[in-house]
Amino acid sequence: MTADSSNPTESARLPSIPRLGAKASVAVLAVALTVRLAAVAVTDPTRAHFGDAPPYQMAARMIADTGRYPFRTDPHYFRAPGYPAFLALVTAGRPERVVAAKVANVIVGSLAAVVLAAISARLFRRRDLALATGIAAALNPAFVLVSSEVQSEPLFMLMLLAAGWLLLVAVDRPSSNVGVAGGIGLGLSALVRPSAIAVVPLLAAPLADRRYPPRIRLHLAGSAALGFVLSVAPWTLRNALVYREFIPISDVGGFNFFLGNSEQMLRFFQVQSRRGYDLWAVETDRMIDNRMKELNARGISSPAAVTRELVRETMDNGARHPGLIARLLAHKSWDWFRPYPNPYYWPRAVVVPVAILYAALYVLAARGLLVAPRRGVALFCLLVLLASMAAHVLTVVSWRYRIPYWDPVLLLYAPAGAMLRLSGRPSHI
Repeated sequence: MTADSSNPTESARLPSIPRLGAKASVAVLAVALTVRLAAVAVTDPTRAHFGDAPPYQMAARMIADTGRYPFRTDPHYFRAPGYPAFLALVTAGRPERVVAAKVANVIVGSLAAVVLAAISARLFRRRDLALATGIAAALNPAFVLVSSEVQSEPLFMLMLLAAGWLLLVAVDRPSSNVGVAGGIGLGLSALVRPSAIAVVPLLAAPLADRRYPPRIRLHLAGSAALGFVLSVAPWTLRNALVYREFIPISDVGGFNFFLGNSEQMLRFFQVQSRRGYDLWAVETDRMIDNRMKELNARGISSPAAVTRELVRETMDNGARHPGLIARLLAHKSWDWFRPYPNPYYWPRAVVVPVAILYAALYVLAARGLLVAPRRGVALFCLLVLLASMAAHVLTVVSWRYRIPYWDPVLLLYAPAGAMLRLSGRPSHI
């Protein structure tokens, strides 16, 4: 990682961090808002098409009406509280106001583009790269898609990027207070999507920053960890009081682990049409319902107990059928990594251009990561890619889950890869 004024030697030979400026930031935000609002307008702004919207709206309604979170948001588990709380806030307690919910998602999704540009400015210290990153994020089809519906990805991505920017600032100054803020940002993102727990170990990254003595490194890493605990602990305490069990955020992980490593998931990869997927979804719901009835008949009904039993059964089944697990890992790895959306869900007119776009992003981002001078940050980003992929490949993979983790890294490094190639000379970052 590059030093700031805390290291006079390095600061003297590095350019200062460029300011995007109000005009540039507003321009990126305006482009992002315009594209996302247009997407909302053409996809019916008054209707929530996303399948997970009803549970989020139900939870938001209960928060607004009772001040409490529902015992379950879905038939067999409860979701993380972050997005329902956000919905209750932005709709003034009326989550059926779909237009307001979508506009709020448009705003947070657009702000994510500005934050990504700010990260680029601090990382590469080139205003042109920062602007290119911001505009690319503003126009990225995947970001536009998830920002135009009632779903949690835009809020999650904004919190995750804010955490990344704050952690970068914290190690560059250095500042324990900013480190706490970065940890809080990651905690808030985990309260939106618990999969963020997979990257929590990376809060220890300051320990590897050899610019500073061990005491300072320990303070930075400890402050980030403290921020995470401060933001998540109240919800964990709430779960302990409600369920009388230790549940850090949500109990959905057990179900995902069970489903993602089952024979039913292998059947998913044999689906060849949208109708086939619909039939698979019905069969999956029936399988889970039957399994839950069996567990309840055995007196296993509490969230933590169900999670433990599902994990145990999955591990036992994996030990008995290692070939099944190997095939599932291969299928899920490709499903995560492939550069195009599901061809049975999207028409060819969408699949082909998106495949070309992501293939280009993969190549350019790979080059950007290779030539990036801040090797510590590049390694950190690679670990984010690996940790997020591993967390989902071990459970359930969806192309949608990949977007807030992988696309920011691709869009952060692809402009550098492209512009360095075009310029033909090394950057002075």
